[in-house]
Amino acid sequence: MLEAFVFATILCGFFGILLKKNLVMKIISMDVMSTGVVAYYVVIAAREGLFTPIASEVERVAYADPVPQAVILTAIVIGLSIQSLMLVGVMKLSRDNPTLESNEIEKSNTP
Repeated sequence: MLEAFVFATILCGFFGILLKKNLVMKIISMDVMSTGVVAYYVVIAAREGLFTPIASEVERVAYADPVPQAVILTAIVIGLSIQSLMLVGVMKLSRDNPTLESNEIEKSNTP
């Protein structure tokens, strides 16, 4: 059931990228899709009964693997940097164009 909500989030972001014409809305839709992908990875990687890998006196404890956590953290940081670069690109584009609609920008820049 939880996977269905995560897939719905990914699809909402995907269709937002396809259907929205405003560039800022496309960037937000891409962020929603990225959030869905990260949430799906968390749902798949989550396991019950695992402990954090901290040294203690208890022996033979099932530790959680830290690699998926590092991958997710890296994906979040990369997504944030890509989103900020796209927003800077939209800001530079908005100086020359009065609108942020992709159709209008394509019409005004075609010879």
